[in-house]
Amino acid sequence: RGHVHRAGHGVDGHAMRDMNHVVGTHDIVLITIDTLRYDIAATTHTPVLAGHLPGGRWEARHAPGNFTYASHMAMFAGFLPTPTAPGPHPRLFAGRFGGSETTTPETWVFDSPDLVAGLASVGYHTVCIGGVGFFNMRSPIGSVLPGMFAESHWEPAFGVTSPTSTRAQVDRAREILDGLAPGNRLFLFMNVSALHQPNWFYGGSTEQDTPTTHAAALRYVDTELEALFDTLRRPSFVIVCSDHGTAYGEDGYWGHRLGHETVWTVPYGEFFLEGTA
Repeated sequence: RGHVHRAGHGVDGHAMRDMNHVVGTHDIVLITIDTLRYDIAATTHTPVLAGHLPGGRWEARHAPGNFTYASHMAMFAGFLPTPTAPGPHPRLFAGRFGGSETTTPETWVFDSPDLVAGLASVGYHTVCIGGVGFFNMRSPIGSVLPGMFAESHWEPAFGVTSPTSTRAQVDRAREILDGLAPGNRLFLFMNVSALHQPNWFYGGSTEQDTPTTHAAALRYVDTELEALFDTLRRPSFVIVCSDHGTAYGEDGYWGHRLGHETVWTVPYGEFFLEGTA
């Protein structure tokens, strides 16, 4: 197993690095743990993730959208979750457009409509392993996000109703990694569906989703991600974050696609994997 290279951080907590030295030299991995709330992530014991996150802790950020489709469209355009401190905050990736206040010399700038196409244009093989319904390729809207990738995978075993969804997704990712030719770099995206409702079967005595079952689902995901991290090619740059949170009755709110603190504040982490897998 390779060692983890910790990135330096600026005064507001976000990583400061020149992404022009990462793109082209590292595989890039983006894992969105769909619907994961920051407050629950920060108080749940997840030893696998803690072993990779800088300082063993999540960073609190603001989501770029309040439901899956909107948030992922933004992230694939280079708008990852934003540090909660007042900005502007430099971005890791950005599409080229005039007047951007968050594009700096350290930002990797692409001339494509989205990050996926931008990475493909410089030789990355792009792979999507879907989770929630917006990635199931069973409808026109469920085909938009996975349609950005050269290779997309979804099956019911990856979806929200499967209590073993993360294991199935990780198994598919490992099969893909084992079959890759050593030449091209890889952009691997995985949307983890386990936190999205229903999640009661990870720890509930009744068929009701609660913050307790949300946390139990995260602990399940943590155990399954270890095999993926062990299999990823080296060197890799890994981003793990949530796309949005969800409410469980706070202030009378339930679910997401709404403007509440439980929805807008999400966990974020990034790290390097170096050495040999």
